[in-house]
Amino acid sequence: MEIEVVAQTRKGQGRGASRRLRHSGKVPGILYGGKQPPVTIEIEHKALYQQLRSEKFHASILSLTLDGTKEQVLLRAVNMHPFKMEVQHIDFQRVSADEKIHINVPLHFVNAEVSPAIKEQGGLITHVLNEIDISCLPADLPEFIQIDLSGLSVGHSIHARDLPLPKGVELSLKGNENPTVASAQIPKAAIAEEEEAAAAAAAAGAPGALAPAAGEAVPAAADVPTVKQKAPEAAAPDAEDKGGKGGKK
Repeated sequence: MEIEVVAQTRKGQGRGASRRLRHSGKVPGILYGGKQPPVTIEIEHKALYQQLRSEKFHASILSLTLDGTKEQVLLRAVNMHPFKMEVQHIDFQRVSADEKIHINVPLHFVNAEVSPAIKEQGGLITHVLNEIDISCLPADLPEFIQIDLSGLSVGHSIHARDLPLPKGVELSLKGNENPTVASAQIPKAAIAEEEEAAAAAAAAGAPGALAPAAGEAVPAAADVPTVKQKAPEAAAPDAEDKGGKGGKK
């Protein structure tokens, strides 16, 4: 289904004109690329804002109607207000049917719940990338790239060069670049719990800390024999006592 965007040529220039345009409920923008010069444009904010909420709008060939003339374009940049839900500026690029384009397309992950990492090993799958840069002709542009996680196990990862790409689509990677797309590992909390359990088991099995065997009676405190310690010998009298007054020689 073709996505249509309606725009008009913008006459006013400068910050003041753009500010007045925004106050009137419109968004300033620019259209560039191809063999034609750049054109400043304006678009109704309400309709544009609703379209921007769709994932497909960001990774599809759009049909831009500018002053009644249609052109094939790509969304290239969107500037939002720092704290308001308001579009400040938007950029579109013209595309040609015979020229390859570079664009980020979304990644859709499926079958994570049946993977060995989650179903059998109690692991966690992390999505490292949510989109990836590709190169293709406009006619070959996919809406998204699907990634099957059903074979992923703990300690393993899926990399960009492992992805199944549609016909005519190439990854925009440099040299030996091969970023991780998704990985599976045991959560740190689970590892910490296992270490605590192992430490507790080791402490319970330490010498002097053994529990009595099953069926073995534990003697009462009164039944445990006591050993009397030998009383210390009396200290020998010192020399002063031996020769003191009233003593015998």
